[in-house]
Amino acid sequence: MAAKLFLLKCGFLFLFLSIILINTSNAQTHEDHDGHIHALDPTDVHTDGAHTNITTTTHIHTEEDSHTHVHAAEEAEAEAESGHSHSSSCEIEANPNYNMPMRIGSIFIILTTSAIGIFAPIILHHISPYQPGSPREWILTAGKFFGTGVIIATAFIHMLPEALERFDSPCLSAGWHSYHAFGGVFCLIASFALQLLELAALTNLDNLARKNAASKAVDEKLENQKAHAHDHTGIHEDGHVHTAGFLENEQSVRSLGTFILELGIIMHSIIIGITLGSTENDEFTTLLIALVFHQFFEGIALGTRINDLNCQTWRKPIIMGVLFICMTPIGVAIGIGIRSTIDPRASILAQAILDSLSAGILLYSAYVSLMSIEINHNTGFRQSSIFRKAFCFICMYLGAALMAVLGTWA
Repeated sequence: MAAKLFLLKCGFLFLFLSIILINTSNAQTHEDHDGHIHALDPTDVHTDGAHTNITTTTHIHTEEDSHTHVHAAEEAEAEAESGHSHSSSCEIEANPNYNMPMRIGSIFIILTTSAIGIFAPIILHHISPYQPGSPREWILTAGKFFGTGVIIATAFIHMLPEALERFDSPCLSAGWHSYHAFGGVFCLIASFALQLLELAALTNLDNLARKNAASKAVDEKLENQKAHAHDHTGIHEDGHVHTAGFLENEQSVRSLGTFILELGIIMHSIIIGITLGSTENDEFTTLLIALVFHQFFEGIALGTRINDLNCQTWRKPIIMGVLFICMTPIGVAIGIGIRSTIDPRASILAQAILDSLSAGILLYSAYVSLMSIEINHNTGFRQSSIFRKAFCFICMYLGAALMAVLGTWA
């Protein structure tokens, strides 16, 4: 419970930090839009203590400069026609054609598709008991491994490349261009931090298991002493097998991995929501369609992992599902609210840092919690049939491939 509350607090902390980073302005060197450097010749005139500045601005135009303007205009026009230009203005620009109703409608569109994606496997898992090998069990297994591929591809295709591209933006100050791998550094920091967090949580669980085992041993000893006065057979008929907390710890490891996975997905959902809310009209429709599929597939991935928690009630799955489906709409609302006041340089830097951290979280979760524990170190999977193994791997590769294709647009 303590680890779950801590991770929940971390999620809200990242949401708060994203808002702070986005609204933080960075000092940049001013350069005129026409590319000219203006030579300033200030002359100070002091009269009766009054200070007056007379500034003479000199424009130097050469034939070479005019050719430079022509070539630059042609290159910019070619980039605009090809649609591959990723550069954006470094100053705040008003957008009179901003389609507000469509942005508001996108909140409900994404809310619906995210809810279908995450709650479909949860409902399918809880509606009634099913036997191993039944069609429903095969469907849930396909969804689980499909989701694993989705998560890995999300980190490699969607998050890390976008973070590296944003760190390379000309809008950022020279300090951010002094080192070419800031995206990898923040990704590494997130992975190391998660490893320490998981170690601390598991150590705490081990201590609790030892205390519970010691307490049970004392209780059993007292019960045995009482029973010894009435029953001298020495046979315990309760039929219970005491595992000293080992099975409980294994389930706790799965639970912790699922909470960490949701933390990374929530951070990424906020970022893409902000991007959708503040993007231009000509890119909005394509991005919205891509994000609808993106959130649907991520919902399936998270929903199948929530099923592994083996919750006896609906409370925890509903809470985790609602957190997921609300984060992207919240990001869209933030993007709508700050679109006219946000400093593009601060926005680029904030999204680069948060994308890098999210990539580190998802990569750690994918390789440690999903692939290693569920496949390599899972005795049941290793002993399963060749057909079942091939089916699981095909589902995982298919999920990764679909997310890689979506990387063309989002």
